[in-house]
Amino acid sequence: MARLQILELPEGADDNRPPFVLVIDQALPERHVLVSGEVRVRSEWDTLAEAIGARGVIVTPETIDIPANDLTLTNVQEAADGNIIRLRVEPDLEGFTEKVLDEVARAQAAAKAAHRA
Repeated sequence: MARLQILELPEGADDNRPPFVLVIDQALPERHVLVSGEVRVRSEWDTLAEAIGARGVIVTPETIDIPANDLTLTNVQEAADGNIIRLRVEPDLEGFTEKVLDEVARAQAAAKAAHRA
């Protein structure tokens, strides 16, 4: 099953919120059939990235572990003993599937309309 991760990017001077890239790993490979002379304008993933404010999107069947998504805390009282607590923060994706499917449907409709034109 595909995983969704966020890769935060360094902030620029004019950024009003931290920039990020959407990373979707362990995704099933996709095949696209292009008709001779057809120009593919945008993928569904590009449309999704733009809709959620991402700078870009990485989709791969490989597994990508982003170390910044793991938070490591040291227990100060037991630090001399070397005990380390590791926490993994999981996003709350309630309703995300519906939003993604809506965006994919919109992108497909736009692609069909562009192809007819």
